[in-house]
Amino acid sequence: MAAARLGRVRALYKRILLVHRLLPPNLRVLGDRYVREEFRRNRVAGVQEANRFMEEWEAYADLLQEQVTQSVMSPMQSAPYGADLTANKLNNFSGEQIGQLYELMQEATKPNFQFNNQDDPSHKK
Repeated sequence: MAAARLGRVRALYKRILLVHRLLPPNLRVLGDRYVREEFRRNRVAGVQEANRFMEEWEAYADLLQEQVTQSVMSPMQSAPYGADLTANKLNNFSGEQIGQLYELMQEATKPNFQFNNQDDPSHKK
């Protein structure tokens, strides 16, 4: 059972990183870092927490794959990535999650020059 769950987690992780390859470079670097940190942080999650984690990341992967596919199909249009958080979903966040969201917002709103692929040790050319 644990081996099957581990395989599912790894497959999702790889899928997300593959979808990130289609993002603009600055978003790819930010996304790859965040995904790596989140998957590491949740290695020892309980069963219920792990199931919810997987559901949320699978929904993210589905949505992002749809958005990058649309972007590739219509390259002349500016593509919005991601989705707005509903108030209901935000109210269900823990204090730690709110802090992580704030840190992510700070990183995402930095000027583009601060995202440098060469500074990211996990970035593969």
